[in-house]
Amino acid sequence: MTTSITEVETNGVERIPDADRTARPVDLFRLAFGGANTFATCVLGAFPILFGLSFWQGLTATVLGLVAGALLLAPMALFGPRNGTNNAVSSSAHLGVHGRVVGSFLSLLTAVAFFSISVWSSGDALVGGAHRLADVPESDLSYGIAYAIFAGLVLVVCVYGFRFMLLVNKIAVVAASALFVLGAFAFAGDFDAGYAGAFTSTADPLFWPSFVGAALIVLSNPVSFGAFLGDWSRYIPADTPRRRVMGAAFLAQIATLLPFVFGLATASIIATKAAKYVDPAAPNYVGGLLAISPGWYFLPLCLIALIGGLSTGTTALYGTGLDVSSVFTRFSRVQSTFFIGALSIAFIFVGRFALNLAQSISTFATLIITCTAPWMVVMALGYLTRRGWYDADALQVFNRRQTGGRYWFNHGWNWRGLATWLLSAGVALLFTNLPGQFVGPLGDLANGTDISLPIGLGLAAVLYLALLTVFPEPRGVYGPDGPRFVRASDTPVPPISGVDEEPAAEPATAL
Repeated sequence: MTTSITEVETNGVERIPDADRTARPVDLFRLAFGGANTFATCVLGAFPILFGLSFWQGLTATVLGLVAGALLLAPMALFGPRNGTNNAVSSSAHLGVHGRVVGSFLSLLTAVAFFSISVWSSGDALVGGAHRLADVPESDLSYGIAYAIFAGLVLVVCVYGFRFMLLVNKIAVVAASALFVLGAFAFAGDFDAGYAGAFTSTADPLFWPSFVGAALIVLSNPVSFGAFLGDWSRYIPADTPRRRVMGAAFLAQIATLLPFVFGLATASIIATKAAKYVDPAAPNYVGGLLAISPGWYFLPLCLIALIGGLSTGTTALYGTGLDVSSVFTRFSRVQSTFFIGALSIAFIFVGRFALNLAQSISTFATLIITCTAPWMVVMALGYLTRRGWYDADALQVFNRRQTGGRYWFNHGWNWRGLATWLLSAGVALLFTNLPGQFVGPLGDLANGTDISLPIGLGLAAVLYLALLTVFPEPRGVYGPDGPRFVRASDTPVPPISGVDEEPAAEPATAL
């Protein structure tokens, strides 16, 4: 069945019927790349320069962070095709039907952060461009109006749903890419790949903390898609080869080198020609970009801000509206989207007019990595040990307000996955080091370098596999081939019961 883009999507987090699952891996690529091929990503790409790195140091940090993040993200695309629902619901298999709210919480944080970044950066660019072209005053009122209008447009696209969002991203992938390439011609005369940055030597005690911090900022972009990548991949048929689905998610992130390098290169020009805009105390990348742009490139910049901001905002907000509707079942997807959108818009105004914007972005992005990465490890290792086998009907127990099923575990909580996430994220927070923003009690053990991510990832992998081995899960959660790498117990699985019973769906088997 084909759905018109002008028809409001009614699907929630229930399993998408096979007849409606007509998307392809290339559609997943368009959504993931379109959601990151934006002005907001350029802002993140500017951070290596803001942290004092040279162009080549910044490029190295960018590539390392992007590849690591893409590798971490790719397996998260598999749950949508397998189960026909979003990743938070799929996490019921590993955290329990109640424990899946962890994924919903992470999705909410991510959506608010990146929706805000898209509206802030795009609104600033539009107001700055209008000021240069039509002498529109750069007042709080102008910025407030721009944010409100832009956020409203994003909200409308999200309400219409997946098909409308896919159309926006199809346009964004081509249009934004072309405009970024055009930017290479606009700034070619001013760009100097030899930009030296603030560090005369890598022996400088602040170099490695800055380098790692820049890489983590970049890595936060692909990781931010982890909690809601299944929102889009659930429309892909279950028999689609896994390598194609993972490849689409991976390549979509690698392709974002385009906006990342655009942000990095233009930030180095700003640091040379308009240094006041990269002052660590009050950085203003958007203002600096407008200051160094040739007049003919103002309109393309505004188009990048408009198209790219719509793309980022919709991919962030859509998934969270969908997920909140599954936690609070009295609300439809549309109602939940309006509710979360209103909260996000309020956060946008507070963050822009009452807080330090650049510091807020840096802190929020790093903390998102710290909390989300261990959850992604649990999901990926869970998929591996289950051999990709899931019971799609049992995943919906929470949404139907039922009890029992394969993923009931201990009253709806699987303490193995939950303990892994809580301990790994908690310990990683202790090692977080964001000077002047957030420094954990153990943050100085690595001479000021933030090692929270490798600590969180490593601990989560070791702890989760250890818990699955020492405290095996019931045999019923595994498929006919049994577990991989871990043991299973003979604990019986309680039957699904409740007043909202529905016909059972076929278990999702691995390819």
